[in-house]
Amino acid sequence: MVTFIIGLAILFVGAAVYGKFCEKIFGPDDRETPAYSKQDGIDYVPMKNWKNCLINLLNIAGTGPIIGPIQGILFGPIAFLTIPIGNILGGAMHDYFCGMICTRDGGTQMPDMIKKYTNKTVFWIYEVFVCVLLLLVGAVFIYTPGDIAATQVFGFDGKPTSASTWVIYAVIFIYYLIATVFPIDKIIGKIYPVFGAILLFSAIGVFIGLFVQGYPLTEIWDDWNGGLIQYSNYFGENHFIPIFFITVACGILSGFHSTQTAIISRTMTSEKQGRNTFYNMMVLEGFIAMVWAAGAMGVYNLGMQAADPSLATQTVGVVCKHLLGNIGGIIALLGVIVLPITSGDTALRALRMTIADTFHLDQSTSGKRLGLASIIFALVAGILAWAKFSNGGFAVLWRYFAWCNQTLALFALACVTIYLIGNGKAKFCWVPLLPGAWYAFVTCTYIMNAKIGFHIPWTGAYIIGACFALAYMFVVVWFGNKRKAKQPATLK
Repeated sequence: MVTFIIGLAILFVGAAVYGKFCEKIFGPDDRETPAYSKQDGIDYVPMKNWKNCLINLLNIAGTGPIIGPIQGILFGPIAFLTIPIGNILGGAMHDYFCGMICTRDGGTQMPDMIKKYTNKTVFWIYEVFVCVLLLLVGAVFIYTPGDIAATQVFGFDGKPTSASTWVIYAVIFIYYLIATVFPIDKIIGKIYPVFGAILLFSAIGVFIGLFVQGYPLTEIWDDWNGGLIQYSNYFGENHFIPIFFITVACGILSGFHSTQTAIISRTMTSEKQGRNTFYNMMVLEGFIAMVWAAGAMGVYNLGMQAADPSLATQTVGVVCKHLLGNIGGIIALLGVIVLPITSGDTALRALRMTIADTFHLDQSTSGKRLGLASIIFALVAGILAWAKFSNGGFAVLWRYFAWCNQTLALFALACVTIYLIGNGKAKFCWVPLLPGAWYAFVTCTYIMNAKIGFHIPWTGAYIIGACFALAYMFVVVWFGNKRKAKQPATLK
C-alpha cells in the first residue's frame, strides 16, 4: 500500500502547488464572464460554482479513468507514480488552461480556439479530428455502460442478438438525445447532482474498501509478481512507452476534456472559479483512476479468477462486489455506469455545438437542435451496431478512441503554448509545450507501430516519433512568435 499512498500524496500535494502555479500564470480577474455577457438560456447560462464543478467532473470522467487504469495496472506498481505525476503536470494543466482561455475568449468552443491561435489548415484538420473523436466517444459511452448494466446489474447475456441489449442501449440513447437538445440547466443541471452522489459513493466506497479488506498491493521495490499477473513480464514485453500512456488516457491526460471544459466556459460566473472547476476536477479524476488501478491490482494479487485481466468490465464487477458486498456493489456499479453516461451526453452536446458554431447553424429552437442531433445520433448508432456485431469490433473501436483522444490533446496544448507566447507569458511556455512534445512522441510512436496504424517495427516507430516531437515543438513555437509579433505582449 505504501507506493499507492505515495502516489496519492503526489497527486494532492502536487495539485495544491502546481495548480496555484498555473493559476498565477493565467491570472484570472473579475471581468464579466460569457455566462452573463452572452446569456441565452440555452448554452450560456450562469450556474453555481459547485454545480459547474460537478458537471465538469461528470463530463470528463467516462469509462476512461476506470477501464484504462484497470488495463494499465498490468504494467505494475509504476502506474501508481506515473498516473499522479502525469495528471498534475499534464492533464490538470491541460484542462485548466483550455477552460480558462475559452472563458476569456467569450465562451468559444475548441474549433474556434484552434482557428484563432493557429490557421485555417490546422483548424480543418482539427475539425475533422474532433468530430470523429466525439462520435467515437458517443458510441463507446453507450457500449460500455450498456454492457455493464446488461451483464452485471440485470444479469442479461449482453449479446448483440438479444433484445435486452438493445433496449438498454435505446434507453441511454433517449437520455443522450434529451441532454443534447434541451438547455443545459434544465436537464444536465438538474440530474447531475444525483449522478454525482452515486459517483462519490462508488469512488469513496472502493477507496475505503481497499484498506478495510487489506488488499495486497505490489510495491515499486517488490518482486513484480502477483496471483494472476506477472507484472514484470508484462512490463518488459509490452513497451511501457508508449502503450501505457495510450492505455491510461483519462486520469493522466485526455484531449476529449478540452471539448468539455469549453462547455463549462459558458456557465462560469467568475474566472476565479476556474482552478476548482477545471484543474481540481481533473485531479479528482486522477484519484478515481488511482482507486480503480489499486482495486484491480488487489483482486489480481488475490488470484481471483473471475477478475479476467483481458475483460476490464468483468474486473469492475468483481472489485465492486468483493469490496462492498452485493448491495453496495450494485450501487458502486451504478457509479461506474454513471461515469460514461455523463460524458457521452455532453460529448454529443459538444459535437452539436461544434458543428453549429463552425457552419453558423441556428440552434435557437428545440426543433433545430433536434434536427442536427438526429443526424449525429444516426452516425453514432451505425458505429455502435458495427462494433457490437463485428468480431473484435469493440477492441478496434477502443484503440482508435484511445489514440484519437490523446492525439487531440496536441492541438489544445499547442494553442495554450501559442496563447502564452503571444500574451507576454513566453517564459512559461514550457508548461504546456513539454507535455505536448511528450504526447507528440507517444501518439506518433504508437500509431506508427500499431496494427491499426502503419505497423512499422518499434525501432523505426521510435525514431519517427522523436522526429515528430521535435517538429511539433518547432512549429508551435513558430506559431507563438508569429502571433506575438502581431499583438501587444499583455493578457487581454
